[in-house]
Amino acid sequence: MKVCYIAGREASYSRTHNILTALRNGGFEVETCLPPDKSFRHYPRLIVEFLRKKRGCDLIVVGFYGQLLMPFVRLLTRKPILFDVYISTFGTMVNDREVATANSWKAKLYWLFDHLSMRFADRIILETNDHILGYERDYRVSRQKFEQMFLVTDDSVIYPRPAQNANGKFLVHFHGEHAPFHGVQYIFRAAKLLEHENVHFQIIGKGITYERDRKLADELQLKNITFIDWVPYKELADYMCRAEVCLGFFGENPRALRVLTNKVIETIAVKRPLISAQNAPVLELLKDGESALLIERANPVALANAIRQLKNDPALRSRIAENGYQVFLKHCTQQVFSARLKKIIQEMVRYGSRS
Repeated sequence: MKVCYIAGREASYSRTHNILTALRNGGFEVETCLPPDKSFRHYPRLIVEFLRKKRGCDLIVVGFYGQLLMPFVRLLTRKPILFDVYISTFGTMVNDREVATANSWKAKLYWLFDHLSMRFADRIILETNDHILGYERDYRVSRQKFEQMFLVTDDSVIYPRPAQNANGKFLVHFHGEHAPFHGVQYIFRAAKLLEHENVHFQIIGKGITYERDRKLADELQLKNITFIDWVPYKELADYMCRAEVCLGFFGENPRALRVLTNKVIETIAVKRPLISAQNAPVLELLKDGESALLIERANPVALANAIRQLKNDPALRSRIAENGYQVFLKHCTQQVFSARLKKIIQEMVRYGSRS
């Protein structure tokens, strides 16, 4: 069976990489239409490339960011379309980045991108049932279109390594974009509370709130943080496994109520104990005190206390890490994801769309 995969993010982007890996592991022949980077200027070329590569394909997979591509894909093919929506435009631009107010014309345009792209798809992948219920309500899309599939990571790259921290300090790890829903500022405030307790943080990544976050770190005169701009994905697990604890997200904006995030899955994949904010999507996968420590959002005191709790209780660290890893093996491996994706695609080709 032959699949055409078109997306707005490059092959090295984690979601693109994981979907392509799952398709190939499922035995599909895959034609790809991908840009070299995330710039929208590549989209016209992608559409032209799609016109050529879609021939002979049994099904089209539109990946992230596909909202602007979907109308053209739908216009140019009658093949079934599976949409890996991943995140919404409205949620990102309005609820997270706050570049427009909810009732502005920009927000209505963002909503329309999301609504039309999902309306044109035959089936849609989302990571949790909470996401599905929200998208059905917020973007007026039929519940029958959705397929729940937890986030996945490439477990040929992200897997447990032996502990490597040898500097004598309790190392806490965070990686990801500095964005409002990640709440990096609360990590910094927790670091301040722990500055005299032999706890050190490694923070990997940059992003839209990076300058503001670094200014806060300077104001707090933090000496217990190492900043790293970027590491190759293939080396990420090495950095994570140097740490005794890995962190998820802690932001207070609306998007933080509706995310699961790759770093949550990557932490349990490397068998490290996770501390993250508690929300409905995370609770579909993990249990507080058993497979993670889940705390109140935007609460640096709660975060510092959770770090302190794991620092002082090696048995709890080990138990949470092991239980989280077992959740990963059951729900989030490439093998599990690929098998589920293959079944969905086979059903779509065999029986047609649900729309």
